[in-house]
Amino acid sequence: MSRNERMLRGCRALDLTNARAFLCGKMLADLGFDVIKVEPPGGDASRGQGPFWHDIAGPDNSLYWTAYNADKRGITLNLESAEGRALLLDLVRTADVVIESFGAGEMERLGLGYESLAAVKPGIVLTRVSPFGQIGPYAHYRACDLVIMGMAGHLLLTGDADRPPVNVGLPQACMQAGADAAVGSLIAYRHARRTGRGQQVDVSMQHSAAWFLATTIPYWELSQRLSTRVGTLRSGGSSGVTQRQVWPCRDGFVFFFMLGGQQGAKTCRQLVRWMNEEGHGAADLNGFAWESFDMASATQELVDRLSAPIADFFATRTKKEVLAAAVERGISVCPLFSMADLLDDPNLAERDFWMQLPHPRIGASLPMPRRYVTSSVADTDTAFAAPGIGQHNAEVYAELGVSVERLGALRQAGVV
Repeated sequence: MSRNERMLRGCRALDLTNARAFLCGKMLADLGFDVIKVEPPGGDASRGQGPFWHDIAGPDNSLYWTAYNADKRGITLNLESAEGRALLLDLVRTADVVIESFGAGEMERLGLGYESLAAVKPGIVLTRVSPFGQIGPYAHYRACDLVIMGMAGHLLLTGDADRPPVNVGLPQACMQAGADAAVGSLIAYRHARRTGRGQQVDVSMQHSAAWFLATTIPYWELSQRLSTRVGTLRSGGSSGVTQRQVWPCRDGFVFFFMLGGQQGAKTCRQLVRWMNEEGHGAADLNGFAWESFDMASATQELVDRLSAPIADFFATRTKKEVLAAAVERGISVCPLFSMADLLDDPNLAERDFWMQLPHPRIGASLPMPRRYVTSSVADTDTAFAAPGIGQHNAEVYAELGVSVERLGALRQAGVV
């Protein structure tokens, strides 16, 4: 079946977000929304956020900006001016969703809170992303992604147990909140289509980040124990034995976890068999009663003795060799892919995941994910690069009936 039409063609969203919620508009745009990215005159501050194309800073060279604003049209508008706010309300009349990520209460300060927007468009959905939400004792606190991850409990779960908490390399609270905002926007939009009534969607980054901790919070509530950090697993026994899960290999890292019981014994025996065939056999592993291995009662001395030859063996294998053995031999072990591995991954290639997106303002094509969801009937591919500063001013404002002469005057006055 051909995929030749966007799912939500004919819908429009106004994107007033900063870097903490770009993903929301990107997801809506990929589904077919006409997303209009509204920046202040001179451009959004996130255009100065690295990394940059060829390490050269510039308003069109931010790879963060490029990644999360593709498929959006871009205009400039000064919301601090009365004329700017009037133009935004004119745009609201044409829109279905408005997305913003200012601090709590900032839209109200501008006279653009939900009640003001609903007065000109009763069915409008206002989706708001802020560090701690629009209500609560933290509502007016400022925070970056690192602060949110800390105050949502994540940093106590990252890194190895023998070092302080570490942050992940890519903002995660921004991504989760942006995705939650997109889902909330779509549900609210569906409700507005059915009832004619709009609504406000309040997304707290802390709320989103804490929500995807999954079982970690109830685990603490029930046992008063923290989930262990990613590099090691600590047993539930009184001895507090730790076992490595992430192991160095010849060209990176692999994930492997020694387990007992029927399923764990099967994978450990297969690994030992592979080691023997490759001349890396070890007396401590051959004939070991894997079925009775139990982390809760094992000693640290036993775990270290079993781990040492496995660590030595993994250090001689590449990630591709480990993956091939896992599939062929039924071993529960997997490679931890780097970004270079992802670009060369055959499964992603088969699914047509990567594309070369032409970027006319830097004069090159960039490798980008083609889509985040695949439909059998609709086109969800990224279609065009992130906009330049005010790239679509003429066409968007013309749709509102703004003449070329007036647009020039607005530019001179610093409104656009």
